[in-house]
Amino acid sequence: MKQLTKLPKNIKEALRYWPETIERIGIREVRKLTGYHDEPLKGYRTGQRSIRLNKAYRVIYIETNESIEITTIEVNKHEY
Repeated sequence: MKQLTKLPKNIKEALRYWPETIERIGIREVRKLTGYHDEPLKGYRTGQRSIRLNKAYRVIYIETNESIEITTIEVNKHEY
């Protein structure tokens, strides 16, 4: 993803840490961690989920297959 090169260093680190955590404890347990605020999205993003890397940035992803394959769709600066 071209947009990843423009992210702040701390966001890149958080983005690398998230899948490592999933591999270590599993997606179901990661969803319970309050810091990520993992949630299903609605509207035209139905079927997608998001996590927060910090207050401003979030990752939008989809979960596929029985073996839990995570595909990151985008990382964006979330507007409130």
